Amino acid sequence: MNKTVVIDVVGLSSSLIGKHTPFLETYINERHLAHIKPVLPAVTTSMQSAYLTGKFPAGNGIVGNGWYDRIDCEVKFWKQSNKLVDGQKIWEKAKSEDPSFTSSVMFWWYNMYSSADYSVTPRPNYLADGRKMPDCYSEPADLRDHLQAKLGQFPLFQFWGPGANIKSTRWIADAAMETDRLHNPTLTLIYLPHLDYCLQKSGPDLELIANDLREIDKVIEDLVRFYQQKGAKVIILSEYGISPVDRPVHLNRVLRQNDLLGIRIERGLELLDPGASKAFAVADHQLAHVYINDESIKEKVKALLEAVPGVERVLNREEQAEYHINHPRAGDLVLIADEKSWFTYYFWLDDALAPDYARVVDIHKKPGYDPVEMFMSSKLRAGYKLLRKKAGFRYVMDVIPLDANLIKGSHGRVDVARCYQPVIITEKTLDKREIIATDVHDIIWSHLKW
Repeated sequence: MNKTVVIDVVGLSSSLIGKHTPFLETYINERHLAHIKPVLPAVTTSMQSAYLTGKFPAGNGIVGNGWYDRIDCEVKFWKQSNKLVDGQKIWEKAKSEDPSFTSSVMFWWYNMYSSADYSVTPRPNYLADGRKMPDCYSEPADLRDHLQAKLGQFPLFQFWGPGANIKSTRWIADAAMETDRLHNPTLTLIYLPHLDYCLQKSGPDLELIANDLREIDKVIEDLVRFYQQKGAKVIILSEYGISPVDRPVHLNRVLRQNDLLGIRIERGLELLDPGASKAFAVADHQLAHVYINDESIKEKVKALLEAVPGVERVLNREEQAEYHINHPRAGDLVLIADEKSWFTYYFWLDDALAPDYARVVDIHKKPGYDPVEMFMSSKLRAGYKLLRKKAGFRYVMDVIPLDANLIKGSHGRVDVARCYQPVIITEKTLDKREIIATDVHDIIWSHLKW
Protein backbone atom coordinates (compact mmCIF):
# COMPACT_ATOMS: atom_id res chain seq x y z
CA MET A 1 0.00 0.00 0.00
CA ASN A 2 1.04 3.60 -0.55
CA LYS A 3 2.51 5.58 2.30
CA THR A 4 -0.21 8.14 3.17
CA VAL A 5 -0.57 10.99 5.66
CA VAL A 6 -3.84 12.66 6.68
CA ILE A 7 -3.33 16.10 8.23
CA ASP A 8 -6.41 17.21 10.18
CA VAL A 9 -6.36 21.03 10.42
CA VAL A 10 -9.18 21.72 12.87
CA GLY A 11 -11.45 24.59 11.86
CA LEU A 12 -10.05 24.98 8.35
CA SER A 13 -12.56 26.23 5.78
CA SER A 14 -12.24 27.87 2.38
CA SER A 15 -13.03 31.23 4.02
CA LEU A 16 -9.62 31.13 5.73
CA ILE A 17 -7.41 30.24 2.76
CA GLY A 18 -5.83 33.34 1.22
CA LYS A 19 -3.18 35.96 1.86
CA HIS A 20 -2.51 34.84 5.43
CA THR A 21 -1.96 31.21 4.35
CA PRO A 22 0.46 31.58 1.42
CA PHE A 23 1.59 27.96 1.44
CA LEU A 24 -1.94 26.53 1.45
CA GLU A 25 -3.10 28.99 -1.21
CA THR A 26 -0.31 27.89 -3.56
CA TYR A 27 -0.62 24.23 -2.61
CA ILE A 28 -4.32 23.92 -3.49
CA ASN A 29 -3.78 25.42 -6.93
CA GLU A 30 -2.11 22.16 -7.95
CA ARG A 31 -4.38 19.84 -5.96
CA HIS A 32 -8.08 19.03 -5.65
CA LEU A 33 -10.32 20.68 -3.06
CA ALA A 34 -13.83 19.60 -2.10
CA HIS A 35 -16.20 20.77 0.60
CA ILE A 36 -17.46 18.26 3.14
CA LYS A 37 -21.08 18.06 4.26
CA PRO A 38 -20.69 17.16 7.93
CA VAL A 39 -22.45 14.51 9.95
CA LEU A 40 -24.56 15.73 12.84
CA PRO A 41 -22.98 16.87 15.04
CA ALA A 42 -20.03 18.48 13.26
CA VAL A 43 -17.72 18.12 16.26
CA THR A 44 -14.33 16.48 16.68
CA THR A 45 -15.18 12.98 17.84
CA SER A 46 -18.20 12.47 15.57
CA MET A 47 -16.45 13.71 12.43
CA GLN A 48 -13.23 11.80 13.06
CA SER A 49 -15.19 8.61 13.74
CA ALA A 50 -17.13 9.06 10.48
CA TYR A 51 -13.87 9.52 8.59
CA LEU A 52 -12.27 6.42 10.08
CA THR A 53 -15.24 4.02 9.91
CA GLY A 54 -17.25 5.34 6.97
CA LYS A 55 -20.32 5.23 9.24
CA PHE A 56 -22.68 7.88 10.58
CA PRO A 57 -23.11 8.31 14.37
CA ALA A 58 -26.09 5.94 14.23
CA GLY A 59 -23.64 3.26 13.09
CA ASN A 60 -20.46 4.05 15.03
CA GLY A 61 -22.09 5.30 18.24
CA ILE A 62 -20.25 8.61 18.52
CA VAL A 63 -23.14 11.05 18.91
CA GLY A 64 -20.96 13.89 20.21
CA ASN A 65 -17.92 14.72 22.29
CA GLY A 66 -19.89 13.49 25.28
CA TRP A 67 -23.24 12.04 26.31
CA TYR A 68 -25.22 10.84 29.31
CA ASP A 69 -24.48 7.36 30.61
CA ARG A 70 -27.95 6.11 31.57
CA ILE A 71 -26.53 3.33 33.76
CA ASP A 72 -24.04 5.39 35.78
CA CYS A 73 -26.37 8.44 35.62
CA GLU A 74 -23.36 10.57 34.73
CA VAL A 75 -22.51 12.93 31.88
CA LYS A 76 -19.19 11.80 30.37
CA PHE A 77 -17.16 14.02 28.08
CA TRP A 78 -13.88 13.41 26.28
CA LYS A 79 -13.49 9.74 27.13
CA GLN A 80 -10.56 8.17 25.33
CA SER A 81 -11.03 4.44 24.81
CA ASN A 82 -11.18 3.45 21.15
CA LYS A 83 -13.57 0.68 22.16
CA LEU A 84 -16.32 3.30 22.31
CA VAL A 85 -16.23 3.53 18.50
CA ASP A 86 -18.22 0.78 16.77
CA GLY A 87 -17.22 -0.44 13.33
CA GLN A 88 -14.01 -1.42 11.58
CA LYS A 89 -11.43 1.38 11.50
CA ILE A 90 -9.62 2.04 8.25
CA TRP A 91 -6.28 0.82 9.61
CA GLU A 92 -7.92 -2.47 10.62
CA LYS A 93 -9.29 -2.89 7.12
CA ALA A 94 -5.83 -2.18 5.64
CA LYS A 95 -4.10 -4.56 8.04
CA SER A 96 -6.47 -7.39 7.12
CA GLU A 97 -5.55 -6.93 3.47
CA ASP A 98 -1.84 -6.32 3.95
CA PRO A 99 -0.23 -7.73 7.14
CA SER A 100 2.82 -5.50 6.63
CA PHE A 101 0.66 -2.36 6.90
CA THR A 102 1.30 -0.15 9.96
CA SER A 103 -0.44 2.95 11.27
CA SER A 104 0.38 5.96 13.44
CA VAL A 105 -2.41 7.96 15.08
CA MET A 106 -1.14 11.26 16.45
CA PHE A 107 -3.70 12.93 18.72
CA TRP A 108 -6.86 11.95 16.85
CA TRP A 109 -9.47 11.23 19.50
CA TYR A 110 -10.44 7.82 20.96
CA ASN A 111 -6.78 7.01 20.71
CA MET A 112 -6.28 4.74 23.72
CA TYR A 113 -6.37 0.94 23.55
CA SER A 114 -6.88 0.94 19.80
CA SER A 115 -5.51 -1.52 17.27
CA ALA A 116 -3.24 1.13 15.70
CA ASP A 117 0.46 0.29 15.82
CA TYR A 118 1.65 3.66 17.15
CA SER A 119 -0.39 6.32 18.93
CA VAL A 120 0.03 9.38 21.11
CA THR A 121 -2.76 11.30 22.89
CA PRO A 122 -3.09 13.87 25.73
CA ARG A 123 -3.16 12.27 29.17
CA PRO A 124 -2.30 14.41 32.21
CA ASN A 125 -1.06 12.94 35.46
CA TYR A 126 -3.46 13.58 38.35
CA LEU A 127 -1.42 13.56 41.55
CA ALA A 128 -2.64 12.70 45.06
CA ASP A 129 -2.27 16.31 46.24
CA GLY A 130 -4.71 17.52 43.56
CA ARG A 131 -2.19 18.79 41.02
CA LYS A 132 -2.58 18.11 37.29
CA MET A 133 0.74 17.55 35.53
CA PRO A 134 1.22 17.85 31.74
CA ASP A 135 1.82 14.51 30.07
CA CYS A 136 0.67 12.27 27.24
CA TYR A 137 -0.06 8.59 26.66
CA SER A 138 1.43 6.45 23.93
CA GLU A 139 1.44 2.99 22.47
CA PRO A 140 4.01 1.56 22.72
CA ALA A 141 4.60 3.12 26.14
CA ASP A 142 8.25 3.97 25.51
CA LEU A 143 7.31 6.12 22.52
CA ARG A 144 6.07 8.76 24.98
CA ASP A 145 9.41 8.67 26.81
CA HIS A 146 11.37 9.00 23.58
CA LEU A 147 9.29 11.90 22.27
CA GLN A 148 9.37 13.86 25.53
CA ALA A 149 13.12 13.31 25.89
CA LYS A 150 13.65 14.69 22.39
CA LEU A 151 10.92 17.36 22.14
CA GLY A 152 10.34 18.30 25.77
CA GLN A 153 7.27 17.64 27.89
CA PHE A 154 4.01 17.65 25.96
CA PRO A 155 2.62 21.20 26.48
CA LEU A 156 -0.80 20.22 27.83
CA PHE A 157 -1.63 23.71 29.09
CA GLN A 158 -1.05 25.08 25.59
CA PHE A 159 -3.29 22.35 24.12
CA TRP A 160 -6.47 23.66 25.78
CA GLY A 161 -7.47 26.44 28.15
CA PRO A 162 -6.55 30.13 28.31
CA GLY A 163 -2.91 29.34 27.47
CA ALA A 164 -3.70 27.42 24.26
CA ASN A 165 -1.38 28.41 21.41
CA ILE A 166 0.72 27.15 18.51
CA LYS A 167 3.19 25.41 20.85
CA SER A 168 0.99 22.32 21.26
CA THR A 169 0.29 22.07 17.53
CA ARG A 170 4.00 22.36 16.74
CA TRP A 171 4.79 19.65 19.32
CA ILE A 172 2.26 17.29 17.72
CA ALA A 173 3.67 17.93 14.24
CA ASP A 174 7.23 17.33 15.43
CA ALA A 175 6.14 14.19 17.27
CA ALA A 176 4.47 12.85 14.13
CA MET A 177 7.62 13.39 12.08
CA GLU A 178 9.83 11.82 14.76
CA THR A 179 7.52 8.79 14.95
CA ASP A 180 7.76 8.49 11.19
CA ARG A 181 11.57 8.54 11.35
CA LEU A 182 11.49 5.80 13.97
CA HIS A 183 8.85 3.49 12.49
CA ASN A 184 7.95 4.57 8.94
CA PRO A 185 4.21 3.76 9.26
CA THR A 186 2.15 3.26 6.13
CA LEU A 187 -0.69 5.53 7.30
CA THR A 188 -0.24 8.51 9.61
CA LEU A 189 -3.13 10.56 11.04
CA ILE A 190 -2.15 13.96 12.51
CA TYR A 191 -4.37 16.34 14.50
CA LEU A 192 -3.51 20.06 14.46
CA PRO A 193 -5.81 21.96 16.88
CA HIS A 194 -4.47 25.51 16.63
CA LEU A 195 -7.27 27.25 14.69
CA ASP A 196 -9.90 25.85 17.05
CA TYR A 197 -8.83 28.31 19.74
CA CYS A 198 -8.78 31.61 17.89
CA LEU A 199 -11.86 30.86 15.79
CA GLN A 200 -14.08 30.14 18.78
CA LYS A 201 -12.74 33.15 20.64
CA SER A 202 -12.79 35.68 17.80
CA GLY A 203 -14.90 34.11 15.08
CA PRO A 204 -13.66 33.93 11.46
CA ASP A 205 -12.35 37.49 11.45
CA LEU A 206 -9.31 37.26 9.17
CA GLU A 207 -7.59 40.34 10.51
CA LEU A 208 -7.96 39.33 14.16
CA ILE A 209 -6.62 35.83 13.51
CA ALA A 210 -4.05 36.69 10.82
CA ASN A 211 -1.08 35.65 12.96
CA ASP A 212 -2.75 32.36 13.91
CA LEU A 213 -3.32 31.62 10.23
CA ARG A 214 0.32 32.30 9.41
CA GLU A 215 1.43 30.06 12.30
CA ILE A 216 -0.66 27.08 11.22
CA ASP A 217 0.28 27.60 7.57
CA LYS A 218 3.96 27.19 8.48
CA VAL A 219 3.32 23.99 10.44
CA ILE A 220 1.32 22.55 7.53
CA GLU A 221 4.11 23.47 5.12
CA ASP A 222 6.73 21.74 7.26
CA LEU A 223 4.64 18.57 7.47
CA VAL A 224 3.84 18.49 3.77
CA ARG A 225 7.49 19.01 2.78
CA PHE A 226 8.60 16.27 5.17
CA TYR A 227 6.10 13.71 3.90
CA GLN A 228 6.65 14.62 0.26
CA GLN A 229 10.33 13.77 0.75
CA LYS A 230 9.19 10.42 2.12
CA GLY A 231 7.11 9.81 -1.03
CA ALA A 232 3.84 9.86 0.89
CA LYS A 233 0.42 10.67 -0.52
CA VAL A 234 -0.79 13.76 1.34
CA ILE A 235 -4.40 14.53 2.36
CA ILE A 236 -5.24 17.75 4.20
CA LEU A 237 -8.71 18.01 5.71
CA SER A 238 -10.73 19.52 8.53
CA GLU A 239 -13.53 18.26 10.78
CA TYR A 240 -15.62 21.41 10.62
CA GLY A 241 -15.42 25.08 9.80
CA ILE A 242 -16.31 27.66 12.42
CA SER A 243 -18.96 30.27 11.68
CA PRO A 244 -19.77 33.49 13.57
CA VAL A 245 -22.19 33.36 16.51
CA ASP A 246 -23.51 36.02 18.87
CA ARG A 247 -26.12 34.29 21.04
CA PRO A 248 -25.45 31.74 23.80
CA VAL A 249 -28.54 29.69 24.66
CA HIS A 250 -28.83 28.40 28.24
CA LEU A 251 -31.06 25.34 27.84
CA ASN A 252 -30.62 24.04 31.37
CA ARG A 253 -31.72 27.37 32.80
CA VAL A 254 -34.91 27.12 30.77
CA LEU A 255 -35.50 23.59 32.05
CA ARG A 256 -34.76 24.70 35.61
CA GLN A 257 -37.20 27.59 35.41
CA ASN A 258 -39.85 25.02 34.47
CA ASP A 259 -39.05 22.79 37.49
CA LEU A 260 -37.49 20.01 35.39
CA LEU A 261 -33.89 20.16 36.60
CA GLY A 262 -32.51 18.37 39.65
CA ILE A 263 -30.17 20.60 41.69
CA ARG A 264 -28.12 19.69 44.75
CA ILE A 265 -26.48 22.15 47.16
CA GLU A 266 -22.96 21.16 48.21
CA ARG A 267 -20.85 23.51 50.38
CA GLY A 268 -23.20 26.33 49.46
CA LEU A 269 -22.79 25.84 45.70
CA GLU A 270 -25.15 24.28 43.18
CA LEU A 271 -24.57 21.05 41.26
CA LEU A 272 -26.63 19.60 38.42
CA ASP A 273 -27.95 16.15 39.38
CA PRO A 274 -28.78 14.39 36.09
CA GLY A 275 -30.19 11.23 37.66
CA ALA A 276 -32.61 13.30 39.76
CA SER A 277 -33.70 15.56 36.90
CA LYS A 278 -36.93 15.09 35.00
CA ALA A 279 -35.13 16.48 31.96
CA PHE A 280 -31.71 18.07 31.39
CA ALA A 281 -29.52 19.11 28.45
CA VAL A 282 -25.99 18.01 27.55
CA ALA A 283 -24.67 20.92 25.49
CA ASP A 284 -22.06 20.33 22.78
CA HIS A 285 -21.38 23.46 20.70
CA GLN A 286 -24.42 23.95 18.40
CA LEU A 287 -26.01 20.63 19.31
CA ALA A 288 -27.54 19.45 22.57
CA HIS A 289 -28.83 16.10 23.75
CA VAL A 290 -31.82 16.38 26.08
CA TYR A 291 -32.36 13.33 28.28
CA ILE A 292 -35.77 12.80 29.82
CA ASN A 293 -36.17 10.63 32.90
CA ASP A 294 -39.94 11.05 32.99
CA GLU A 295 -41.45 9.77 29.73
CA SER A 296 -44.81 11.40 30.46
CA ILE A 297 -43.38 14.89 29.90
CA LYS A 298 -41.56 14.30 26.62
CA GLU A 299 -44.01 16.22 24.45
CA LYS A 300 -44.19 19.02 27.00
CA VAL A 301 -40.40 19.34 26.98
CA LYS A 302 -40.27 19.25 23.18
CA ALA A 303 -42.82 22.07 22.90
CA LEU A 304 -41.03 24.08 25.58
CA LEU A 305 -37.66 23.87 23.85
CA GLU A 306 -39.03 24.53 20.37
CA ALA A 307 -40.10 27.94 21.65
CA VAL A 308 -36.64 28.92 22.93
CA PRO A 309 -34.98 31.66 20.82
CA GLY A 310 -31.89 30.26 19.11
CA VAL A 311 -33.22 26.69 18.81
CA GLU A 312 -33.71 25.79 15.16
CA ARG A 313 -34.90 22.17 15.43
CA VAL A 314 -35.89 19.71 18.13
CA LEU A 315 -35.62 16.12 16.93
CA ASN A 316 -37.50 13.26 18.55
CA ARG A 317 -36.36 9.67 18.10
CA GLU A 318 -38.03 9.28 14.70
CA GLU A 319 -36.73 12.60 13.41
CA GLN A 320 -33.18 11.78 14.54
CA ALA A 321 -33.06 9.08 11.84
CA GLU A 322 -33.20 11.83 9.21
CA TYR A 323 -29.78 12.98 10.48
CA HIS A 324 -28.38 9.48 11.14
CA ILE A 325 -27.95 10.21 14.86
CA ASN A 326 -30.60 7.77 16.09
CA HIS A 327 -28.39 5.78 18.46
CA PRO A 328 -29.15 4.70 22.06
CA ARG A 329 -26.53 7.14 23.35
CA ALA A 330 -28.35 10.11 21.79
CA GLY A 331 -30.75 12.18 23.83
CA ASP A 332 -34.48 11.55 23.84
CA LEU A 333 -34.51 14.88 22.05
CA VAL A 334 -31.66 16.31 19.96
CA LEU A 335 -31.54 20.09 19.55
CA ILE A 336 -29.86 22.02 16.76
CA ALA A 337 -29.05 25.70 17.23
CA ASP A 338 -29.70 28.28 14.56
CA GLU A 339 -26.72 29.60 12.64
CA LYS A 340 -26.02 32.49 15.04
CA SER A 341 -26.48 30.59 18.31
CA TRP A 342 -24.74 27.96 20.43
CA PHE A 343 -25.64 26.01 23.58
CA THR A 344 -24.06 26.44 27.01
CA TYR A 345 -24.16 23.92 29.86
CA TYR A 346 -24.96 26.66 32.41
CA PHE A 347 -27.69 25.71 34.89
CA TRP A 348 -27.25 28.18 37.78
CA LEU A 349 -29.30 31.38 37.94
CA ASP A 350 -26.92 33.26 40.24
CA ASP A 351 -23.16 33.32 39.48
CA ALA A 352 -22.44 33.36 43.21
CA LEU A 353 -23.91 29.83 43.39
CA ALA A 354 -22.10 28.40 40.34
CA PRO A 355 -20.19 25.17 41.08
CA ASP A 356 -16.47 25.42 41.80
CA TYR A 357 -15.61 23.67 38.52
CA ALA A 358 -17.31 26.44 36.51
CA ARG A 359 -14.35 28.77 37.08
CA VAL A 360 -11.62 26.25 36.25
CA VAL A 361 -10.52 24.29 33.20
CA ASP A 362 -12.14 20.92 33.84
CA ILE A 363 -13.39 19.17 30.73
CA HIS A 364 -14.45 16.05 32.63
CA LYS A 365 -16.49 17.45 35.53
CA LYS A 366 -18.59 19.89 33.52
CA PRO A 367 -21.87 18.36 32.25
CA GLY A 368 -21.34 19.85 28.82
CA TYR A 369 -18.79 21.57 26.63
CA ASP A 370 -17.43 24.93 27.84
CA PRO A 371 -15.53 27.03 25.26
CA VAL A 372 -15.23 29.88 27.78
CA GLU A 373 -12.37 27.86 29.30
CA MET A 374 -10.18 29.54 26.67
CA PHE A 375 -10.54 32.90 28.43
CA MET A 376 -8.99 34.10 31.67
CA SER A 377 -10.92 36.36 34.04
CA SER A 378 -7.86 37.82 35.78
CA LYS A 379 -4.15 37.53 34.96
CA LEU A 380 -3.36 39.03 38.36
CA ARG A 381 -5.35 36.30 40.10
CA ALA A 382 -3.70 33.64 37.94
CA GLY A 383 -0.28 34.98 38.89
CA TYR A 384 -1.20 34.83 42.58
CA LYS A 385 -2.34 31.22 42.21
CA LEU A 386 0.92 30.28 40.48
CA LEU A 387 2.89 31.85 43.31
CA ARG A 388 0.96 29.67 45.77
CA LYS A 389 1.84 26.66 43.62
CA LYS A 390 5.55 27.52 43.62
CA ALA A 391 5.45 28.06 47.38
CA GLY A 392 4.07 24.54 47.84
CA PHE A 393 0.57 25.56 48.94
CA ARG A 394 -2.62 23.96 47.70
CA TYR A 395 -4.42 26.11 45.16
CA VAL A 396 -7.34 26.14 42.73
CA MET A 397 -6.80 27.87 39.39
CA ASP A 398 -10.25 29.45 39.45
CA VAL A 399 -9.71 32.05 36.74
CA ILE A 400 -12.31 31.15 34.08
CA PRO A 401 -15.04 33.78 33.55
CA LEU A 402 -18.76 32.96 33.47
CA ASP A 403 -19.58 35.16 30.47
CA ALA A 404 -20.72 33.04 27.53
CA ASN A 405 -21.06 36.19 25.40
CA LEU A 406 -17.28 36.11 24.96
CA ILE A 407 -17.59 33.31 22.38
CA LYS A 408 -17.73 34.56 18.78
CA GLY A 409 -17.45 31.33 16.75
CA SER A 410 -19.02 27.88 16.92
CA HIS A 411 -19.82 24.74 14.96
CA GLY A 412 -21.86 21.54 15.06
CA ARG A 413 -24.63 22.22 12.54
CA VAL A 414 -24.95 20.34 9.27
CA ASP A 415 -26.52 23.11 7.20
CA VAL A 416 -23.82 25.77 7.09
CA ALA A 417 -22.74 28.17 4.37
CA ARG A 418 -20.27 26.55 1.99
CA CYS A 419 -17.52 28.98 2.96
CA TYR A 420 -17.69 27.58 6.51
CA GLN A 421 -17.89 23.90 5.59
CA PRO A 422 -14.91 21.65 6.33
CA VAL A 423 -12.70 20.91 3.34
CA ILE A 424 -10.54 18.13 1.97
CA ILE A 425 -7.49 18.72 -0.23
CA THR A 426 -6.12 15.72 -2.10
CA GLU A 427 -3.57 14.73 -4.72
CA LYS A 428 -6.00 12.28 -6.29
CA THR A 429 -8.81 13.67 -8.43
CA LEU A 430 -12.13 13.90 -6.63
CA ASP A 431 -15.37 13.13 -8.47
CA LYS A 432 -17.42 15.77 -6.63
CA ARG A 433 -16.98 19.31 -5.38
CA GLU A 434 -18.98 18.43 -2.26
CA ILE A 435 -18.82 15.08 -0.50
CA ILE A 436 -20.43 13.75 2.66
CA ALA A 437 -18.26 13.10 5.69
CA THR A 438 -18.54 9.32 5.46
CA ASP A 439 -17.00 9.48 1.96
CA VAL A 440 -13.67 10.54 3.49
CA HIS A 441 -13.06 6.95 4.55
CA ASP A 442 -13.11 5.82 0.91
CA ILE A 443 -10.94 8.74 -0.21
CA ILE A 444 -8.25 7.80 2.30
CA TRP A 445 -8.57 4.19 1.15
CA SER A 446 -8.16 5.21 -2.49
CA HIS A 447 -4.90 7.01 -1.66
CA LEU A 448 -3.60 3.95 0.15
CA LYS A 449 -4.43 1.81 -2.87
CA TRP A 450 -3.65 4.37 -5.62
